[in-house]
Amino acid sequence: MQNRILPRQIDNDYRGHPIAPWLLGAVILVKLGIGLGTIFNGHEAASSADGIPLDTFTPAGAQAVISLFAIWGVAQLVICLLCILALVRYRGMIPLLFALLLLEYVGKRVVLYFLPIARTGTPPGSMINLVLLGVMIIGLALSLQSRAQPE
Repeated sequence: MQNRILPRQIDNDYRGHPIAPWLLGAVILVKLGIGLGTIFNGHEAASSADGIPLDTFTPAGAQAVISLFAIWGVAQLVICLLCILALVRYRGMIPLLFALLLLEYVGKRVVLYFLPIARTGTPPGSMINLVLLGVMIIGLALSLQSRAQPE
């Protein structure tokens, strides 16, 4: 398994289940949408999708949150570009990228556990993230499976 996640050579030779690249593509599309939404419409993303009560913040505080969301959106775009590069040219990286996406998700959850954000209601972004988590876990498992070798 370690040789699948960290191959000695990264090339376009993908050995996992053929559905996994499609799942990575779906995750990328959603994350691209989230990233672009946080860059170009951070106020709406923070207040409605994530339930952050920006209207209760000072103008400077709300602007700081919106700026941090935009910075986070840029980071999401960079990760998505790396994933697109893997799908197009370096398919051997697909298991590694699923593992990194899962590590990023778990890292965010750990940070939010210790540094929680005040939210209003149950924001819909939570459900989208849970679906993405499930797809990433399935994608990682499928990308680590060996394809049957033709005889």
